[in-house]
Amino acid sequence: MAHIKFYWEDLQPGQVRDLGKITPTKEEILAFAHQFDPQPFHLDEEAAKASVFGGLCASGWHTCAMAMRLMVTNFLHEAASLGSPGLENVKWMKPVFPGDTLHLKYRIVESRPMTKRADVGLVRTHSEMFNQQGEQVLHMEGWGMFRRRHPAQTP
Repeated sequence: MAHIKFYWEDLQPGQVRDLGKITPTKEEILAFAHQFDPQPFHLDEEAAKASVFGGLCASGWHTCAMAMRLMVTNFLHEAASLGSPGLENVKWMKPVFPGDTLHLKYRIVESRPMTKRADVGLVRTHSEMFNQQGEQVLHMEGWGMFRRRHPAQTP
């Protein structure tokens, strides 16, 4: 485990983080689809060509998983992350095709202490993923829980 650099107190509204790039291969898209989302346009090139997507594309859930990988690798490994109570909004804006290079931006929009846990703070974020043409392919909104460096005193 990496050294913790970021606690709740370090994560302020308005901060934007560039969380890196990832490029899915055809083999990765097929493997994910076979296991988790076996719809024809994720598994079969001919069926995908005839679909609204026009070609083999990644599952939206695969796109979310790739975003999560970038978050963990390029931020959460160095943060006092305690997981998430969930997402509020997920939108798949455009399909992701094999060989697309995806870039993730993570913006903090709200931060507050957790009511029931003095040692935990909540951070609300918007994550946006773009392809190599600058087209947005994913929008996610949700909360993260982070350990506080200086827990509030309980009454």
